[in-house]
Amino acid sequence: QVRLVESGGGLVQAGGSLRLSCTTSGIMFRSVTMDWYRQAPGKQRELVAGITIYGYTNYADSVKGRFTISRDNAKNTVYLQMNSLKPEDTAVYYCHQGNYWGQGTQVTVSS
Repeated sequence: QVRLVESGGGLVQAGGSLRLSCTTSGIMFRSVTMDWYRQAPGKQRELVAGITIYGYTNYADSVKGRFTISRDNAKNTVYLQMNSLKPEDTAVYYCHQGNYWGQGTQVTVSS
């Protein structure tokens, strides 16, 4: 059974930081690309960042220079370090791999 479990969301003031974690089970973690998506109220779900098995990363333009995706293959976990948070970063953040999604974790940034 595949499970993607996010944690680390919460309420933070603008300019603050949060670190999201996604712990996985049931997948060959070290052999797959992992992504973070987000969905704000009334908006479509969008790709935030991705990391390949070789550690290559890509980011949405809106988060470049502020967010960092990383992975720990020994822990089957992918992270999203979010710095200099803005109110427009408020969304539910989802971990994604292939056909699988986590349940999401809420990030709220107050102005």
